[in-house]
Formats: sequence, C-alpha cells, structure tokens
Amino acid sequence: MTTYAILGTGALGGFYGARLQQAGNTVHFLLHSDYAHVKRQGLVIESPAGNFTLPQVNAYADVGEMPPCDVVVVALKSTQNHLLPQLLPPVLQETGVVLLLQNGLDVEKAVATIVGDQRVMSGLCFICSNKVGPGHIRHLDYGAIILGDYAPGYPSLGITARMQRVAQDFTQAGIDVELATDLLLARWRKLVWNIPFNGLSVVLDAKVDALITDSHTHQLATDLMQEVVAIAARQGREIPEAYIQGMLKATTQMKPYLTSMKIDYDQGRPMEIEALFGNPLRVAQVTGVSVPKLEMLYQQLLFLDRQQG
Repeated sequence: MTTYAILGTGALGGFYGARLQQAGNTVHFLLHSDYAHVKRQGLVIESPAGNFTLPQVNAYADVGEMPPCDVVVVALKSTQNHLLPQLLPPVLQETGVVLLLQNGLDVEKAVATIVGDQRVMSGLCFICSNKVGPGHIRHLDYGAIILGDYAPGYPSLGITARMQRVAQDFTQAGIDVELATDLLLARWRKLVWNIPFNGLSVVLDAKVDALITDSHTHQLATDLMQEVVAIAARQGREIPEAYIQGMLKATTQMKPYLTSMKIDYDQGRPMEIEALFGNPLRVAQVTGVSVPKLEMLYQQLLFLDRQQG
C-alpha cells in the first residue's frame, strides 16, 4: 500500500490527506501551529460529500521524525518553497515521488532541483476549501484534481504508470481525478481562473460571487482570462474561447467564496504573487504579448503586499 506524507495540513493538504486516510491509506501529516491540537484531537472535515472526524492521525511537528514515504504531497503555499530543501529529503523514499499541489507557473523546477527531474508530479486542485480552526477543514464545493507528470521543458509525457497508481488512491478516496498528458497546458488552463479571481478578490476586497455578478468586474475578469490565453498561445498551448465561457459559467454557480489569496492577504500572510502573476507576466514580456490588465493587477498586488510589510 502507498504511504503518503502531507507537508502543509491546511485547506488542501488537510482535506485530501484526511480523505486518503479515511479510505484506508497510511498518511503522515506535518503540522505547524495546529500540531498539539491535532495530535490530541485529530482532524475534523466538513464537506457536502459528508462530514467526518479522524480522531487519531499520524501528526508531526518535525519532518525529521516522519518515516520516508512513497508519495510526499506538498500542499504548502509557494511562498514557503524556500523550506523544501530541508523538508523533502528526510521524508521521501528512495524510489518515491513528490506530488506538488500548488498554483502558478514554473513551480516544479524548484522541487526538481532538490529531488531530481524524474521525481516530480503535479496536481492542480479545483476546490473551494478553507481551514476554519485548528485541525478543522471546511470543504465547500468541488474537489477534483488534474494530475500530470513533470519533465524539464514540459513535454507531453502521456499517462504514466505512477500517475495511474496515485490517481487510483485518490479515486478510491472519493476524489475525482483527471489525468493530463500535457502539464503545462493544464497549468495555463488553471491560471485562466486563478489570475482574475485571486487577484481581483484582493485588490477589490470582494468575494468571488460579487465579482462574477457585477457586469464591470465580470468583463474585467473576462479580459484577464483572454490575456492569459494569449500568453499560453505563445508557448504553443491553445485554449479555446469556449473554455473561458465555461469557467465563467461555473463561477456563477459557485457558493460565496473567499479565494485563498484573499484569505492570505486578510490574515497578513505573504501572497503567492510571483508564482501566480509574476511568472506568467515574465513569459508575456519575453514572448512579446501585450497584457496591460495583468501587468496592472501584478503591480497593485505588489503594492498591497509591501504595504502590509
């Protein structure tokens, strides 16, 4: 049976790790501020798919005390990736793989420099989930993962055996999984939603439902989506207009939701500005794509981030 390590037991890692354990997998959780609480009382998951509690979990405050695992799930924000050189080596089996659950562009490269190019996979999470208290995760909607294998230059690798093994575990845990043959395309498709709604939710101090129902911000989000599509095209990844319309329609059907970036900003934590906005913007600049709205949004987010100190 596959053993899992969860680095970052928050809204993502706590939810997916708990579902994996509930389905019978051996899961080890690295925690920070919640460690003592979770060690005593376990994890509580609220979800439309059914609430449940795991009264006992394998909880650790020190990665050095965790056993080496087959799959190390990195559910930390990319702003904490400077910690990975210390966190990954002790907990990764010699033949293990890192499953990176992070938003943004080019985030795999930093992990590959630590564990090797052939030991990195990514999962793009389409989920509305928040941590509402110590060891308490509230899953609101969605939850599917797009799973893809990584290699330098982001070639199309097809569906690999290890993708299928990990997907089977997640599927048995009740998580919908789609296998992506082109990880870079999957990342650009995810950015089509993440860039407008994460960014605008911060600079306009709004929930997603307010942004999508107002005609002006609806148009602004659409314009940003089209800029993202234009950058992706310069990297040879075509995203049809129908995908934008599908994302907009799906957003109108979401429950009122604060994005993860808005929560980070409200709580005074660093925002994932570079992975989500800076890296795509630099691709646009190198390839000669005009993206004025993305550039302005990036500058506004940098200003707000610096104002918080």
